[in-house]
Amino acid sequence: MTRPAWSRSLARAEALGRWVENFLLTSLLAALIGFAGLQILLRNLFSAGLPWADGLVRLIVLWVAVIGAVAATRDDRQIAINLAQRFLPRVWRRPVAIIVYLFAASIAGLLSWYSLQFVRDSMQYGDTLLGQWPAWMLQAVMPVGFALMSYRFLLRCLRRSSEAA
Repeated sequence: MTRPAWSRSLARAEALGRWVENFLLTSLLAALIGFAGLQILLRNLFSAGLPWADGLVRLIVLWVAVIGAVAATRDDRQIAINLAQRFLPRVWRRPVAIIVYLFAASIAGLLSWYSLQFVRDSMQYGDTLLGQWPAWMLQAVMPVGFALMSYRFLLRCLRRSSEAA
């Protein structure tokens, strides 16, 4: 039996999203190691460094952390304290998992909302980073990343809700 066209399209979109996340993580991690290593070499060998590199390294750490968290939620490998799966009777595991995913989606949604406010304020005040780059462009990873995490938690909640008991 063949899968419907929409199902194949969703699978392709998911594979593309996975590839983009992995590519960004790999590229950013390589850049992080490269710039941090270059700064260490320049400081130790020439007693000088690139004035903008420390700020760039901090921004790359932010991006790696957020995109890494998004990738972790993609594979349901986020940090979790999962006592319910260990100690609750089997009949309670699914309802508790649904509540936990709803809670996680709510928290990630709130973080997305408040980080969006932060980015808007940064845009309104004309903040800049790394010289003259608008700060909001470099900070936008936060609301987008938290929104994606919230979306994934909601999807996981819906999946658990539709499973047979």
